[in-house]
Amino acid sequence: MTVIEAYLGDLCTRLDGPASAKRDLLREARDGLNDAADAYREGGWSEREAQERAVADFGPVNVIARDYQAELGMHSGTRTLWKLVIGVPMMQLAWDYARQWTFGDWSRLATPTPGWYLYVAQITHGSVYLVPVLGVFALVCMRWLSRRMGGVRLVRTAGVLIGEAVGLNLLSVALMVFATGILDASRLFLSVPCGILMVLWVVLSVRLALLARRSWRSCATIVA
Repeated sequence: MTVIEAYLGDLCTRLDGPASAKRDLLREARDGLNDAADAYREGGWSEREAQERAVADFGPVNVIARDYQAELGMHSGTRTLWKLVIGVPMMQLAWDYARQWTFGDWSRLATPTPGWYLYVAQITHGSVYLVPVLGVFALVCMRWLSRRMGGVRLVRTAGVLIGEAVGLNLLSVALMVFATGILDASRLFLSVPCGILMVLWVVLSVRLALLARRSWRSCATIVA
């Protein structure tokens, strides 16, 4: 194994994030190291000496890993926020249209709706609009902060913003499912399309929470 490949292998093991973004960063690092090594070889250095000097110029692997991990964390966090901003209102709209076309008006429900459940429904529907707003706010903040603070501090701050937006969405969905299950579980499956969309909404919410956890884990990796 060459000096450059050994360096890249060590760097790879220290990074955690989306595979495609991680691969792109390592490819850029490899290209930069190879270019530097080529320049040293043209200056008369041996192959091994050229690679060693290229690696030394590139920087200690632990320092480079911190910078790259911050970039991976930001990349993962941004993708999560866009999925949140687009996915949550889309799921709500799709479910509402499915309910209207395949079930009809709420007056067709077989059981009466108590007052406490209306409050739960209002909270859930309100969060459908609040969550995307928080997501957009987090994206704007991340862009604004990226010009004013270093990568490590930025990704830690981004982790908090992402966690708040994703956490609110997961909490509201869990609250609605739990409350509906207590009142009348059949309301979760007013029709086949509504049932499928409800399951997809839960899966999306859990998936976003896992992606947010990955961003937070990126922060822990940087600290370590």
